[in-house]
Amino acid sequence: MDLLLELLLEFFGELLLQVFAEIAVAFIWRTFGKVVEAERIKNTFVSVVTYVFLGSLTGGISLAIFPHPLVRATRFHGISLLISPIATGSMMALIGSVLRRNNRKVVPIESFGYASAFAFGMALVRLVLVK
Repeated sequence: MDLLLELLLEFFGELLLQVFAEIAVAFIWRTFGKVVEAERIKNTFVSVVTYVFLGSLTGGISLAIFPHPLVRATRFHGISLLISPIATGSMMALIGSVLRRNNRKVVPIESFGYASAFAFGMALVRLVLVK
């Protein structure tokens, strides 16, 4: 039972950190939307690599705020590297669909693929560098 609780805490801790970071990026994107719109990358591969890089930078910045693991390490250390990007991508896609339904502008990070790429970069940096 303790193992299951630890897995859930690790998963939800990383997930919340990634979702809040992506919401912040979406807010910044909307704020500077006119500038970014003109420079939108057309190549999907380059866009995904860019989002992984931005996620990695955000993961590095998060280490200044949370230098230690959010929960104690488990036997399945690193499980968040697999599950968190999928869950984060799903949550951001849900946010994007709600915005579309309400006729609001959706930014690229509010899609499953780009949000997952961002979350993967963030989770990878935290997995490798957290003390």
